[in-house]
Amino acid sequence: MDNPIQLLLEPDQLHSMLGQPDLLLIDMTADDHYRLAHLPGAVHLDFADIVSERPPTAGLLPDEKAFNRRMRALGLRQGMRVVVYDENNGLKACRLIWTLHCFGFDDASLLNGGLDAWQAAGLKLRSGRIQPIEGDIELRRTGAGVREAEAILDRLGRDDVVLLDARSAGEFKGVDVRAARGGRIPGAVHYEWSRAQDVCDHYRFRPPAALRDELGALGITPDKEVIVYCQTHRRSCVSWFTLRRLLGFEKVYGYPGAWSDWGNRTDLPIET
Repeated sequence: MDNPIQLLLEPDQLHSMLGQPDLLLIDMTADDHYRLAHLPGAVHLDFADIVSERPPTAGLLPDEKAFNRRMRALGLRQGMRVVVYDENNGLKACRLIWTLHCFGFDDASLLNGGLDAWQAAGLKLRSGRIQPIEGDIELRRTGAGVREAEAILDRLGRDDVVLLDARSAGEFKGVDVRAARGGRIPGAVHYEWSRAQDVCDHYRFRPPAALRDELGALGITPDKEVIVYCQTHRRSCVSWFTLRRLLGFEKVYGYPGAWSDWGNRTDLPIET
């Protein structure tokens, strides 16, 4: 596309793009919902297709070959523009956008407010299932966007690195325990993922200036490396999108596996 990529699209903006040959619109709502109502031209992707697990660790990156097969099956080719949406809050859609980033594909945008915002705008939907034409994309893990446990351990205590815990307050404090151990990574600051969104406006993202002020008060600033995590790096993908795509921070990383990895390992320190 000739126009600069817009990373967060409103329904009317996306509506004006429908039908462009280099647009791939990906629906990540529940499968039965997709068959009943989806955006015109949207193909469907299950969340399970973009994650893997190694129990008790979940939320890991997908196998490279399997991910390529799935992306090609959706019709993805080099030079295409991807726009992703889910029901509303971007939990699944942001995880796909982060995953594509990890595999070197950054021409991906999010529909602000998802399907709910599209419907609220009175825009048309379609039913049934679309069979895409096979794509030819060949993606490779680049090392971008990821910090694993050992890399995080090496960075603990550094002034130029901040850990953002995107979980609930109960999980952060160690009261709500969802792994062998409760608590948080030492030194982490708490900013629950949903604070970036307006729940009264279809979970649209709040104004960037307000988010920048709130995060800055916690020491989360553009000059620092920011590592985001939650339980399985789904909620924290919204935080990654907030920082990296909405606010333009350059050094933002996700922790695949997240607390389901850290909290289930006895060789890593915790804080409560």
